Amino acid sequence: MEEYVILVDENDNPIGKEEKVKCHLPNGKLHRAFTALIFNNEGKLLLTKRSEGKMLWPNDWDGTVASHPRESETYASSAERRMPEEIGISCKMNYVNKFEYHVPYKDVGSENEICGTLIGTIDSFDESSMIKDEISEIKWINPDELKNELERNRDVYCPWMVIALYFLANSDPNTLEKFNSLITKWASDDLKSVYENAIKHYIPDNNWRLVE
Repeated sequence: MEEYVILVDENDNPIGKEEKVKCHLPNGKLHRAFTALIFNNEGKLLLTKRSEGKMLWPNDWDGTVASHPRESETYASSAERRMPEEIGISCKMNYVNKFEYHVPYKDVGSENEICGTLIGTIDSFDESSMIKDEISEIKWINPDELKNELERNRDVYCPWMVIALYFLANSDPNTLEKFNSLITKWASDDLKSVYENAIKHYIPDNNWRLVE
């Protein structure tokens, strides 16, 4: 059965739907997506390695979960639905913001999305619960470790995850208040500079922005 995604305009207003595969061809079609970032009580971020069978960015490190909302869903409810389907856990998700970006992947396809960012926290994670068809590996990482990784080997990280981290400081006020210490830890000036350099490498034409 074909999977469909929501087509949107530059302000994230729905304008139709299209087959998921067609939206990820090289020219792409602007559509709605989300990226979810899960942290533990030490402030470490749970990263997942995309499975080898993925059309785009296979075997690269992503945020915790990335997917597409359905027509009846909010960004948060779509992330809460996908969490058990991809990593086998449930977690309350909190809306951060949304951004637009368009980035090619080799000559295979592209991501052309307005992407909502969600964050949440868990106490622990059992690696045996992850869904192997979706992800092949997980790791917990702290800000300094990710900074070093992006400086040395940024090509194994998914662009949308780095953009989401760059814009964390622009969080929804309620989310910013609830997760202030966590967001401050991951959105320092030093880290934002590293994120920005990585994004400019992924998207040299500067085709990315925060959606107000």
